[in-house]
Amino acid sequence: MQLVQKEKTILIVGLGLIGGSYAKGLKKLGFRVIAIDIRKEAIDYALQNGIIDDGYTENSPEAIGKADIAVFALYPKVFVKWVEENQQHFRPGTLLTDVTGVKSCLVYEIQEKLRKDLEFIAAHPMAGKEVYGVENSDDAIFRGANYIVVPTEHNTKEAVETCKDIGKLLGFQRVSELSPEAHDEMIGFVSQLTHAIAVSLMTSCDNEELVNYTGDSFRDLTRIARINDAMWSELFLLNKDALLAKMDIFMKEFLDLREALNQEDSEKIREKMRLSTARRALFDKK
Repeated sequence: MQLVQKEKTILIVGLGLIGGSYAKGLKKLGFRVIAIDIRKEAIDYALQNGIIDDGYTENSPEAIGKADIAVFALYPKVFVKWVEENQQHFRPGTLLTDVTGVKSCLVYEIQEKLRKDLEFIAAHPMAGKEVYGVENSDDAIFRGANYIVVPTEHNTKEAVETCKDIGKLLGFQRVSELSPEAHDEMIGFVSQLTHAIAVSLMTSCDNEELVNYTGDSFRDLTRIARINDAMWSELFLLNKDALLAKMDIFMKEFLDLREALNQEDSEKIREKMRLSTARRALFDKK
C-alpha cells in the first residue's frame, strides 16, 4: 500500500540540484510542493517553471506549518542548525527526511533533539550531476539509480516504509536499508573515495592542453572532479575516519600494482586486471 498520499503537502528545504529535482518529480506526480531557499533567484525560477506551488526565501513559520513531509537538501551542519532553530513551527506528526551524504554525524543528534511528536528518517539518493542549482534540476537522474534509507531504533516501521515510498515514487530502481554506520562506511568507498581519486587525478597534471589529447576513459574517470568544494570538503571531514580507511586500502592496492609494474611481473598485473573485470561485471548483471 502506498503510504505517501497525493493530498500531502511536501516542503523542500534547500532548492538546489537535488532538492529541485525532488520538487520537480513530486510536483509531476500531483503533490503540492512548497520550498524554502535563501536564493530568491531559485524560488523565482522554480515558480516560473512550475517546479513548486509556493516558495519562501525565509524560514517562514507559515510555510513550515503547512508541511506533512519535509525533505532537507542542506549541507549537514546547516541542516542540524535549521532543525534546532525551526522545528517548533512544524505541526505534530510531520515526517522529516533528507538527502544528506553522511549520516552518523547527524542522524542521532537530530533524532535526540527533535520534538517527540515529530520523526526524522534519513535517506540518501545516490544520484546527481556535475552542475548545481534548481536551474539544472532533472528528476530523470533518479530513474534507475539507488536510494538508501537509513533507519535507527528510534524510527517507526511506518516512517521507514513512507521513506521507501518516496524513493519508489521518484523512480529509483533499487531501494535498500543501511544503518548510519554501515552507510558511512559504504559511502566512504563508493562515493567519497571516488571523488578523492578524481580530484587527485586532475590535480596531478597542470597541462592546460590536456583536453586536446584525452579520450572517453579519462573523461569518464574524471567526470566527478568538477566538484562543489564547499559541500564535498564538509562531507569528507564529517566522514573522516571511514574515508581515511578506504584511502589506505586504495593506496595499498595502487602501490601493489606499481610494484608489479616495477618488477615487470606480468602475471601479477593480469591477475589484478582479471579480478577488476570480474568485479565490474557484477554491475552489468544488475
